[in-house]
Amino acid sequence: MKIAVCIKQVPTREWQPRLNDARTWIREQDVSYEMNEPDAYALEEALRLREKHGGEVVVCSAGPARVQQVIREALARGADRALHVEADALGSADAFVTAEALAAAMTDERFDLVLTGLQSDDQGHAQMGVILAERLAVPHSTIIMEIQVVDSGIRVKRELEGGWFQWIAMPLPALLTIQSGINQLRYATLKGIMAAKKKEIRKAPMPGGVQPAQQVVALAMPARSKQTQMIAGAPAEAARDLVRRLREEARVL
Repeated sequence: MKIAVCIKQVPTREWQPRLNDARTWIREQDVSYEMNEPDAYALEEALRLREKHGGEVVVCSAGPARVQQVIREALARGADRALHVEADALGSADAFVTAEALAAAMTDERFDLVLTGLQSDDQGHAQMGVILAERLAVPHSTIIMEIQVVDSGIRVKRELEGGWFQWIAMPLPALLTIQSGINQLRYATLKGIMAAKKKEIRKAPMPGGVQPAQQVVALAMPARSKQTQMIAGAPAEAARDLVRRLREEARVL
């Protein structure tokens, strides 16, 4: 089985965002990056499918040269090779542009299965995988919690609302967006890190004529505000007033 895993490089969760001078994106000079967590679960699931059914795992990513950091990490965890659509503009691209760039590079590979994380930790639109499936002209399913390979293709378990799940039978090729927690992540070993240095990273150009589907006009940091209120009166009376305010004004009770 030939499996593609789309991974994204995102700012680390501990980093405090700072806006650029134009207030249209973050200051990338200050950022430390890591692999998008849902994508890490997709990668782990692909590695487990390969170990069980054979084949190869190809990591695919779109973005500036710095994206090779997470590509090398994915190769160190066990992916066989990588595909990188390298362009500075893809660092802040919307889901439509990213999907178009990846689809143009992935089409000739003819993957049996494409896995993506459910959503990215930075923008969180949960749209790239769905759009990519449309561009690759393959069926897709989202929020996947389990994958079973059967003679007719695959059976997948989808997470629904309210604690419900749904099993769906799908043909191959197909695309799935993976929910975090589907498995337990592995970490790169020293042997894997050394082996990753020799693995192929094929670079693909950004396709021409792709126009953004959205434009960021301005960004603003969440306003920080606080208000102190003193509650007077006897302890019992003050306690009743505090409970009333928590229930009626703050609405936390």
